[in-house]
Amino acid sequence: MLAAAIACEVTATLALRAALDQPAWYALVAAGYAGAFALLGAVLRAGLGLGVAYGIWGASGVALTALLATAIYGDPLTGTMGLGIALVIGGVLCVELGAQAAHRRGAGARR
Repeated sequence: MLAAAIACEVTATLALRAALDQPAWYALVAAGYAGAFALLGAVLRAGLGLGVAYGIWGASGVALTALLATAIYGDPLTGTMGLGIALVIGGVLCVELGAQAAHRRGAGARR
């Protein structure tokens, strides 16, 4: 579900760029963002922590949008931008690892 939420968000963001020239794309923008938030809500209801879910969603969205905007629209993708994307992904990894460690400590304390 999280992958689908990411795909919806990236699709909506790329469609937003297209909608600037062709307003019919706004329908896909609205549907994509609505789907992304609905799916993100479902992921949270399934039990994934908010910080982890939102971090993965956000970082993946940034990385995929930057890469696809380069491929589709010819947007620049510099080394500095690549480093920034890597740092965002690294930050999300730290949040995930921290959440797993906290979960393990909490599970150990309940025994």
